Amino acid sequence: MESIIITDHTLIIDELEKRIKLHNWNSILPFLPKGSYLVGGYIRDIILGRVTENVDVDIVVPFNAIEIGKKIAENIKSKFIILDAKREVVRIILNQIYIDIANQVSSTIEEDLGSRDFSINSIAFLLDKKCLFDPFNGLKDLELSLLRTHSEINLLSDPLRILRCFRFVSELNFKIEINLINFIKKNKGKLYFVAKERINYEIQRIVNGSNALDAVLLLKKFNIFGTDNLYKNSCFLDLKKINYAELNLIEKEKFLPLFFIAQIFDIVSLEKFQFSKAEISKTKLLRKWHFFLKNKDIDQLTELDRFKLHKELEMFLPSFIFYLPRNLRLEWLNRWRDKEDKLFHPSNLVNGDVIKKILKIKDGPILGELLQYLSKELAYKRLNNFDEAIYKAKQWIKQNAPKCD
Repeated sequence: MESIIITDHTLIIDELEKRIKLHNWNSILPFLPKGSYLVGGYIRDIILGRVTENVDVDIVVPFNAIEIGKKIAENIKSKFIILDAKREVVRIILNQIYIDIANQVSSTIEEDLGSRDFSINSIAFLLDKKCLFDPFNGLKDLELSLLRTHSEINLLSDPLRILRCFRFVSELNFKIEINLINFIKKNKGKLYFVAKERINYEIQRIVNGSNALDAVLLLKKFNIFGTDNLYKNSCFLDLKKINYAELNLIEKEKFLPLFFIAQIFDIVSLEKFQFSKAEISKTKLLRKWHFFLKNKDIDQLTELDRFKLHKELEMFLPSFIFYLPRNLRLEWLNRWRDKEDKLFHPSNLVNGDVIKKILKIKDGPILGELLQYLSKELAYKRLNNFDEAIYKAKQWIKQNAPKCD
């Protein structure tokens, strides 16, 4: 959905005041001293016409942020957190609204805004005067969908802001100004000084954005995380040649992020940047089967190989689709969408407890192999009902159970 950019200051102020009423700020405003102002993403998103599930509000006060935050939290009966005691930065959490309050650092508002990352985040709404203050032309950059910094020093003070550029490409569909691109290329190595969990957070935002593909292409083009050889790895595909329209909207939202993560990082990097065990495990499986199919045509797979592929990839098969030959992608997707397809959704007609009771066998490798065999038989339509499953189980046990002298 395209953003509708509000360029008229009066309309912006009207919308801000509507949001303030909507979020019941009437109980907050009396505690804010003269000279307090809203800043950052909250104003930016209102101007862009963006509506987000979670509302993040940044308020700057001239002094006593901790004391003011405590009083507000007590008054509206909300959670209160001190984020940085030394710099006096606090957070109030009320339902899905996160309100960060911080002291003004510089002697003037303009100096304070000048310390922020990008021009689009340096627009202030002065609460007492009910007017916008835009010393760095952020409104114009919003209109142009342009990401620009007014101070490279600000980015170097927190190199994560380099990565945040790609998040704005992904979430806002912004272009990066050429001077900023040159800065990124020159300073991307400084990202390695940033806490790993912060990088992880930004990557998650990037791969889940509505324009994630554009952002990932830029990450790869600028080789943000890899050595010169990393993107020559055969697991990394030419993302520009893929037809993403084969996935429906829900599948894109659910499965493309994992695919993109696997296209940005190798396994060592995933571990280094503290991705979850589930993400690492899934990426390993994507790579395992990709390499497996590079050495064997799908038509050459044994029944067991094909069955194992679907069993291991069942829960996230659309993330794997683009590793397949193009002529097979839609067929596989349609079969995976059919929850009754027993090859793409392996299941069993009989569970392990029933097998143990009827066949008098115990937990162990034999039981696991037997259940896999029965599931495979069902997947290839050689089983129709419970009785057939028990009969085949008995036959399999006769042939495969350990023989005793």
